[in-house]
Amino acid sequence: MSLQQHRAEFPYLAGKAYFNYGGQGTMPRSAIAALQDANIRFQELGPFSSAANSWIVQEGNLTRAAIAKELGTTADTITLTEDVSVGCNIALWGIDWQAGDHILLTDCEHQGIVAAVQELQRRFDLEVSVCPLLETLNSGDPSAIVEQFLQPNTRLFVVSHILWNTGQVLPLQEMVEICHARSVQVLVDAAQSVGVLPLNLTELNADFYAFTGHKWWCGAAGVGALYVRPEARETLHPTFIGWRSVITDAKGTPECFQSDGRAFEIATSAIPLYPALREAIAFHQPFAETRYSMICDRSAYLWQRLKALPNVKCLKTSAPASGLVSFQLENGKHPQLVQYLEARNFFLRVILNPNCVRACVHYFTTEEEIDALAHAIEEFL
Repeated sequence: MSLQQHRAEFPYLAGKAYFNYGGQGTMPRSAIAALQDANIRFQELGPFSSAANSWIVQEGNLTRAAIAKELGTTADTITLTEDVSVGCNIALWGIDWQAGDHILLTDCEHQGIVAAVQELQRRFDLEVSVCPLLETLNSGDPSAIVEQFLQPNTRLFVVSHILWNTGQVLPLQEMVEICHARSVQVLVDAAQSVGVLPLNLTELNADFYAFTGHKWWCGAAGVGALYVRPEARETLHPTFIGWRSVITDAKGTPECFQSDGRAFEIATSAIPLYPALREAIAFHQPFAETRYSMICDRSAYLWQRLKALPNVKCLKTSAPASGLVSFQLENGKHPQLVQYLEARNFFLRVILNPNCVRACVHYFTTEEEIDALAHAIEEFL
């Protein structure tokens, strides 16, 4: 199948130029069909029946296995969640915090994760500090800055693999090694990296890696996952607990938690989302080997087109190494630009810190779309 034929399998890209994959991807036809078929199948089984329960267990097993295979790990390390924030919260609240423990954040983390850390700080009397990685976008050594900001009482470093605001790809493996040498665990917000970067989570060795299926994987919203390194799972405690978390005796009394990633799953979920996610993952396989380089090629092309426009400044001074291209207008009219573009079927978003507009390109984004976007921005200016 050619790339053009492949792209045509996204029925709802027709008539629009979509640059919001970092927020939510559009679904391919096969994933939409899988979602519809699974909803029908669930009703046919009788939603609360032994047959339906067996189907639910099977779907969970198949989905953990598919995610694990895609990310270079094993199914026992995968916890199915709803989204990135749920995955991050499982890790954040599962650590046995003591008063005076220290959490290190970067200055580029998503507000939802920052708010969770602030609440942990309030409840457990923790110390929290922020290391300045935004300033390393175009020069500097982010790993050295992280090492500088670690403290003797640091328990956890919270970081994004790809920064959601600027698109910077961080040297995560190096950061993990630095932290582990100081007995510091690492929680990764992987919202922008899964589906973009070639990943092997076993080799990466981060303790917690939280991601979602509805962004760059182009699955349905409402299903994601958390990778927990086996060594980290030994000391991570479930916070929200339900029937999926536990093993019961013959009388239904809880005896212990599941010994794998299921220990952090809770109860009822929208199971039809699972086969839809697997179909979305499988859909990208024909371009698995070249996907990342294709994303970078398209990102570089967009960066070049924007850089050539008057009164437009790209945050990166060189072509981005991800699908995120953030830029600013000299007049600062970023919300107005996004509204203007959306009225013309170009979809981008505003980022507040740093104040900019973010455009996302996928491997199937076309040069024609990018040219049309650049022309529309020029018309607005």
